[in-house]
Amino acid sequence: MNARILAAAFALAVAASALPVRAQETAEPSKDQKQQQKQKVIKDKKKDPDAIGERDVGKGLNWYSIEKEIAMGKSYAMEIERIAKIVDDPIIAEYVNRVGQNLVRNSDCKVPVTIKVIDTEEPNAMALPGGFFYVNTGLITLAENESELAGVMGHEIAHIAARHGTRQATRAGLTNLATIPLIFMGGWTGFGIRQAASVAIPLGFLSFSRAFEREADLLGLQYMYKAGYDPNGFVDFFERLESLEKRRPGTIAKAFRSHPPTADRIEEAQKNISELLRERPEYVITTSEFDEVKERIIALGNRRKLGPNDDPNRPRLKKAPGASTEPAEKDGRKTEDPDERPTLKRRN
Repeated sequence: MNARILAAAFALAVAASALPVRAQETAEPSKDQKQQQKQKVIKDKKKDPDAIGERDVGKGLNWYSIEKEIAMGKSYAMEIERIAKIVDDPIIAEYVNRVGQNLVRNSDCKVPVTIKVIDTEEPNAMALPGGFFYVNTGLITLAENESELAGVMGHEIAHIAARHGTRQATRAGLTNLATIPLIFMGGWTGFGIRQAASVAIPLGFLSFSRAFEREADLLGLQYMYKAGYDPNGFVDFFERLESLEKRRPGTIAKAFRSHPPTADRIEEAQKNISELLRERPEYVITTSEFDEVKERIIALGNRRKLGPNDDPNRPRLKKAPGASTEPAEKDGRKTEDPDERPTLKRRN
């Protein structure tokens, strides 16, 4: 009798102890637990923002050492700075460099990065091998806020971190290394320097770079996210580009022919944000410094449109419709007016 009572009591105790475990097993996971499970599913470190700085995103077939890559990039940088006009405004230069270096600190870069601003209206940026990086003033004026600027800069920094320049040259088996900087540039600046350098880019070289562009989009999103920016700024900027393409059909398509189509990049970026980046309660969208620098760049552009002896307050006459286009005469000889319009001159 006592044995039966003990056996029954033991069975009840076992059943009672199993109840909490069973309840815990059937409980619905919380939002945080789901997110943690999602992060565990990420096997590719390139898709894991928590692994930034501890992964080798530049791993792959590459015939060039880091030292040779830096030397190569430096030589290209000297050539570009010989052709392009570098902004020497200390406020603009310091701001852009500070934004960029913050992204570099939150990236996989293993080389120091030198960042400079080029004075041109084309909304573009370019990265050279070995850590040399240029931002066009036109990119800043097109961006609506700092997170949009950070998104494009993060993309270019990803090119440097992943060593896309020399990996591209290795994969394509190129002997003319002068084409390397141009794979990132696209846009009007790329075409301008390409013409100045008389360089032709093989079609196979451009097709290789599409995969690297997608990888740079993926990594750049992670870098701006880790630096505290809203990753949707990246999407917003490309939607702005897409809108520009609709207003001027063919412009962006030609300018970024080495990049995946803009609509595809937007869709892929939205997918990566949703699947790979945990939501945060706060993001950096913009700063007052961005607005100040953008205003300075616009003022810089207005001054650039004036001639060296022009008075910005001087009244100007516009040519009436149907007005003669014949050159003016001076001392019996015809002279060309560079503006092709009459201007008022002050009397001495």
